[in-house]
Amino acid sequence: MIDGYIAVDLGGTNIRAARGTQDGQILVRVNFLTQAAQGPEAVIKRIVAAIHQVWPGDTNERVHAIGLSAPGPLDPWKGVIFNAPNLPGWSYVPLADILTKEFNVPTRLGNDANVAALAEYRFGAGRGHDNMVYLTLSTGIGSGVINDGKLVLGAKGLAVELGHTCVDLNGPRCNCGNIGCVEAVAAGPAIARNAVNCIKAGERSAILDLVKGDLSQVSAATVGQAAQAGDPLAISVIQDAGHAIGAAIVSALHTFNPSRVVCGGGLTKMGDLLMRPIRETVPQRVMNPDFIADIVLAELGDDVALLGALALAIEP
Repeated sequence: MIDGYIAVDLGGTNIRAARGTQDGQILVRVNFLTQAAQGPEAVIKRIVAAIHQVWPGDTNERVHAIGLSAPGPLDPWKGVIFNAPNLPGWSYVPLADILTKEFNVPTRLGNDANVAALAEYRFGAGRGHDNMVYLTLSTGIGSGVINDGKLVLGAKGLAVELGHTCVDLNGPRCNCGNIGCVEAVAAGPAIARNAVNCIKAGERSAILDLVKGDLSQVSAATVGQAAQAGDPLAISVIQDAGHAIGAAIVSALHTFNPSRVVCGGGLTKMGDLLMRPIRETVPQRVMNPDFIADIVLAELGDDVALLGALALAIEP
């Protein structure tokens, strides 16, 4: 009998489903549009259809469990999505129970950032590090923590929101309601906003040429492109973001004492422009050199949430 596991990555734009093995090999995968505006009932039907497409037809292959990565906040023990900003109408949806009843195998639900940490720990850049911090640096800053080989979840499954570490008491208000969160200071939209503010204040930049004078078109990718070409303003904005992320990592080092910090997400495509100031900030701010951990790039790319769901199915 061949052992198999089903992984589902539920996002605001796409539903991805796959069947995989215990060593992280993806055997077959499908992709559906989420069409989130149609509401939870329609989306759940598409999740079920996606799983049916990757379910084994061979009677010699048995599915042991389904793992599901979804945007939070959610309850990983009850398998309930409380609400999700990019999934309209989702309020206390017992998704794990629905899928367990449909397929008659255990279904395990996890926050997308947490299961991404699990994926990098089991299959990627965190292998061999039983104490690990994972950060995804993108439109937002998400995170997950592995402590003594286990995912840190907290009392209600809502830990670890390192993107909402305050790095500037007088900084901008974050979407979470707090002030000066590293997400509000250094995530993709913040990098774009900071560059635009500098240009409006009169600083010269090649960014203006890249967007043909339309500042509403400036994105973190635009700033990164200008920085790669040597634009001083763009380089400065990205360095400021890196220093802020480094300060947040210092707080994580002091709190969790990991042996490795893994950074993923679209912003890491900036390479050393972002990663160098992150790595420079840590030894300048850390309490004691013994707290310093390797800071490395993630290895799993766009498959990280899907492989995290697979890891969750294999070992809850």
